[in-house]
Amino acid sequence: MSGASVTPDIVPLPQRRGLRVLEDAQLAALQEATLTVLEEVGVHVPSARARELLGDNGARVGADAVVRIPADLVERAMATAPRSLLLAGREERFDLVLDGEHSYVATEGVGVHVVDPETRALRASRKADVAQMARVCDALPLLAFFWPPVSAQDHGIAAPLYECHAGLTNTLKHVRGGTTVRPALAPYVVEMARAVRGSDAALRARPPVCANICTISPLAHDEHGLECAIAYAEAGIPFSFMAMTTMGTVAPATTLGALVQGDAEVVSGLVIAQLAAPGAPVFHSVLVSVVDPYSGGYISEVPLPVGWMAVELAHAWGVPSIAGGGLDTDDAAVGWLAGRNAGLGAALSVLCGGEICGYLGLTGGSTILYPEQLILQHETLIDVAAELGASGMPGMFQFDPADLALDVIREVGPRGHFLKHRHTRGRLRDLRFPPWVRPAGGEAAGATTAGSRAVGAADLDDRATRASGGVHPAAPAAAALEEYRRLAREHVPAPLPDDVLAELDRILAAADREAAELV
Repeated sequence: MSGASVTPDIVPLPQRRGLRVLEDAQLAALQEATLTVLEEVGVHVPSARARELLGDNGARVGADAVVRIPADLVERAMATAPRSLLLAGREERFDLVLDGEHSYVATEGVGVHVVDPETRALRASRKADVAQMARVCDALPLLAFFWPPVSAQDHGIAAPLYECHAGLTNTLKHVRGGTTVRPALAPYVVEMARAVRGSDAALRARPPVCANICTISPLAHDEHGLECAIAYAEAGIPFSFMAMTTMGTVAPATTLGALVQGDAEVVSGLVIAQLAAPGAPVFHSVLVSVVDPYSGGYISEVPLPVGWMAVELAHAWGVPSIAGGGLDTDDAAVGWLAGRNAGLGAALSVLCGGEICGYLGLTGGSTILYPEQLILQHETLIDVAAELGASGMPGMFQFDPADLALDVIREVGPRGHFLKHRHTRGRLRDLRFPPWVRPAGGEAAGATTAGSRAVGAADLDDRATRASGGVHPAAPAAAALEEYRRLAREHVPAPLPDDVLAELDRILAAADREAAELV
C-alpha cells in the first residue's frame, strides 16, 4: 500500500532440544503434587457458572465456593486441550504455530508508566503509547508477538479494549488483545477479532488476538476473569491462565512450593475452560517471584531456573507455555543490571523451550517502559539468535564444509599472512561484526535490514573516546533512543481496510456506552 512501510518477516528463536532441568521422576512428582493440592485443598471459584461446570463433572463444591477437583477429572479435561495452536498475524507470514518447534519472543505487559521518548518525563501511560509501541515492534523482526507493554489509562475500565484496538491497527503481528474485563465487555474483544478476520469461522481458524487471565494467589480465581475465559473459550480465542506466585507472601517460601501452587491455579482454570468448550486453545503460564525480606517489595528476578521448570511442567500437561526466559529487570533504570538480565534472558529464551518467551520492554518489576530499553534488548536477542543459528538471521552460523578453507591454509602456509589473500578480500565483508565496527561516515559493518541491527546502525561513533581507551557510557542508550524515535516517526505498517477500521470504531463506541453504564 502506498506510503506504508514493509514489515520484516518474523525471526523465531531455534529451540535447543535435550536440555532439561527436571528429570522425568521429578516432573511426575510436581504433577502429582498439583493433583494433590487440587483434590485435597481445592481452589476458590467465585463464578457460579464455573462451579456448576465443575460440580456437574464430579468435583466437590463447598458452600464457601472452594472446589476440590479429583485427579481423574483433571486428567480427562486436560486430555481435550490441544498441544499445538495457532496465533495468527494479519498475514500468514506472521502466524505463530505453538507446536514446540520454535520459541517466539513477545513484549511484556502491562506496565503503568512511560519515560516519555521526547520529554524524558515519567508519566502515566495512555493509548497513544500502546499504538506507538505497536508500530516500533512491527519493525523489529525478533519480536513476534505484541502484548501491549503499557496500559491505556486514559480510557478507564474500557482500557483493555483500546489496547486491543491500538495493537490491531498498528502492527501486522499477533496481538494479545484480551484480558480480564467486566464480563459485559468481553464480547467486544471477540467482535473486534471477528471484524479483522471477517467471520466466526475465519476467527476460529486464524485468531488475530489472544487473551490472558490472571489467577489470584493463593489458590483463587477472579470471578470476572473466569467468565471472560469462558467467553473466549467458546469463541475460539486462545488464552492463557497466568499465576504470579510470590514466595513468602502469597506462596510458600520455596521455589517448588510456589511452582506447584501456581500450577494448581493454572490447571484448575484450564480444566474449567475445557469443560466449557472442549478443545479450547489454551496455554499455561506460571511466573514465580519472591518478597524482598527487607522492604516487603516484589522481586521478579528469582536466580533459579524456575521459569524453565514452568515450561517443562506445561509441556507435561500437554499444552503450550508462555514462560521461560525474560529480558526485563526489577531495576527502575537502564543500567548494568538491565544489561545482565537481557543477556541471560535471551540465552534462556532459546534453551528453555517455551513457545512464547523472551518477553521484554519493561523495567521496575514490569511497571515502567523505557523506550530505549526495548531496542537494546532486541539487539541482545539478535546476537543470541545469530550465534545459535536462527533461520534467516544475517550472519547466522551454518556449517559449510567449504568454509574449512583448507586450500587457503595450504596456500598461505606457516608464517604467512591472510590479509592480502583474495579469499580474505572476498569473504571478510560477509562476516558479522559488533555494532560499533563501521566504516567512517557509513553504517555499521555487517548492518542488516529494517531494524534487525537497529542499534548497530545508529550507534554513536565517539572516536575520540575510543581512541582514549574507553567507551562513552551514554552512547548505547542514546543510540537506542534515537533508533526508537526514528522507528516511531518513520515506520508505518500497512493499514487495515477502511471498512474494517470503521467497524472497529463502531465496536469501541458501543463498548464505551456499555462501560459508562457499568461504572
